[in-house]
Amino acid sequence: MPEPSSHRRRTAVQLLVLAVLTAAFVAQVTAALHPHVPLLLASTAVSLAVEGVLYRWQPGILSLFAKSHADITVRHVLRDLLLVVGLLRLGEQDRETQYAPLVAGLLAFYALHCAIQAVSVLVRRTRTLPVVTRNVDASALRLSPAPPALLRRPGHRLLVFGLPATAGLTVTAVTGDPRYAAAGVALALLLTSVGLGALLLRLLPGRRPADEQTVLDWFDAWLAEYRPTVGLYFSGGPSSAYQANMWLGPLAGLGGRPVIILRERFMVPRIAATDVPIVCLPKVSTLMRLEQSTLQVLIHPSNSGKTSQVLRIPTIKHTFVNHGESDKLSSCNPYAKAYDEVWVAGPAARERYALAEVGVEDKDVVEIGRPQLDAVRPYAGPPTSAYTTVLYAPTWEGWDGNPGNTSVVTAGENMVRALLADPGVRLLYKPHPLTGSVDPRAGAADRRIRELIRAANRERSAPRPAPSAELARCTAELDRLTTAAFRAGADQVERMMVQSAPEPGRAEAVARATAAWEEAYWASLPEGEHHIVTDARPELYACFNVADLLISDVSSVISDFLASEKPYAVANTSGLPEEAFRAVFPTVAAATVLTPDAAGVPALLESVRRPEMDGLAQARAELKLRLLGPAEPTAQERFAAAERALGAAAREHRTRTARRATTELPGQRRETPAEAGAGAPGAGPA
Repeated sequence: MPEPSSHRRRTAVQLLVLAVLTAAFVAQVTAALHPHVPLLLASTAVSLAVEGVLYRWQPGILSLFAKSHADITVRHVLRDLLLVVGLLRLGEQDRETQYAPLVAGLLAFYALHCAIQAVSVLVRRTRTLPVVTRNVDASALRLSPAPPALLRRPGHRLLVFGLPATAGLTVTAVTGDPRYAAAGVALALLLTSVGLGALLLRLLPGRRPADEQTVLDWFDAWLAEYRPTVGLYFSGGPSSAYQANMWLGPLAGLGGRPVIILRERFMVPRIAATDVPIVCLPKVSTLMRLEQSTLQVLIHPSNSGKTSQVLRIPTIKHTFVNHGESDKLSSCNPYAKAYDEVWVAGPAARERYALAEVGVEDKDVVEIGRPQLDAVRPYAGPPTSAYTTVLYAPTWEGWDGNPGNTSVVTAGENMVRALLADPGVRLLYKPHPLTGSVDPRAGAADRRIRELIRAANRERSAPRPAPSAELARCTAELDRLTTAAFRAGADQVERMMVQSAPEPGRAEAVARATAAWEEAYWASLPEGEHHIVTDARPELYACFNVADLLISDVSSVISDFLASEKPYAVANTSGLPEEAFRAVFPTVAAATVLTPDAAGVPALLESVRRPEMDGLAQARAELKLRLLGPAEPTAQERFAAAERALGAAAREHRTRTARRATTELPGQRRETPAEAGAGAPGAGPA
């Protein structure tokens, strides 16, 4: 399979940069050993310029150099050494003594560079706290702004602080005057000394954050004061944050004192805007402190290797809610039996666990609906505008890379071409965030689909409206409420300081601003223009509300879309006959099944525009009830009721455990006064 053109271009650029840097060093060696001032000057300048390009645009090559033991320090020392060699060969023999102080100054500069690097590591360790928070007032931990980024990045620091010395040596090579080199080395020493002093001040007791034990004591005190009752536990990779984010609204709607428990430091800024306190506990020993807290219930939207660690806490009841329900095997994972309960949307998921026979008992399955879908607007009839809005939201290829998982590879381009061929269609294309992460063919097909959509937009000659002032205003307001302003180079401690306890009423303000933004966003788009939706906004459910039809794969997307009872279609890329496909995947029961050649798209569009041709409306209503449960009480109310019931079970368990600890377990035997006197010296018989 040929490489994607973008990957080939990236590889070609990296090879070009590597070749230019190598050629510059070879030229510098030649100019130093066979003195040639113009070549020495040019090769040094090119070498420095390429270093800047590496740090700005090609960080991947830097890691390659580091693995080859040719990091920035080695390259910079070699560059300056060659300049010194060139100076020695250009001058007279008796001038060697003039350059000896310069060499000593360079050695001192590199010694200071090593010292500042060691101190920066110490500073970083003092600022790596055992607990990272958001939406929590942690001012008691002596939080402070991070040191300048230049002092924390050895590569950038060496380039900037060493530039005066390199420039001075180069000018001396041209003019023959050693004073320029001396001035450059002196300035480099001064800059490095100032940087070292600034970092050393950070190590003073009053200037560094609280130590580990103090932070842990503070965390225990915060738990005792806040008294959390229910939490969302999440661990995963950088691209999996959406799995937790979809449960933020329902969690906040529970009331009480919710908390979000994370395990990876990088995940803290990836959690979407919320007023719920967030605590990241990377170490297992810190996580175990939750056992002594008031936390009763932990909600798990996904399984991970670190889930087993928190399941060891016996005082907390654990429930698995998943990040979506579908007919995939992941929706009845055997790991689910490790939880106290499994909360599912409706009867279909209960049946799925029973049929799978993975060890999840029926008594532990609780139907709560999908609280996220309460905001999805119901079907209101056929399209009323000139365009039929079609949402194509395929899933990704899955960890096993099974071709039947996603339609992107074998059917995506056919689907998009068939939709774009209808002049009355407005296409919204929203690929899964993980598309292409396992199978490169999916990533390549995704890029081709995007180009098809861009080409179709270029052919539509509708005039573009002026930029929407209302959208700009709503965007600014929503960003103000949901995005914390950090200065460049802020570290986790500084982010903790900035993202302290939220202002009262912020959650309600965010909800209003989000609704206003979505209305302004859709109103600002040119009529009939196709759109590729990959940003965090608009969210998937916002796309549901403007779509007249969904085309997707076997995934939780179609289950969620059923909340609207609008028409939907599923691409059959499994190779199964349609009857077998419907039998294997119950969520397809009310769908139009499309073959990979997309031959059924025109008839599907006609049935959406003419409801009398839609023979699946009643089937969608019945399947919605089976997949998502009844409309009343609402899913959020059922979610809250399940949390209260499991919390009560946790409290009862604690009560029984405490009672056994005081009545059933033997304690230390205490001596009576008589026994104590009988055992005194001289108290025995003579």
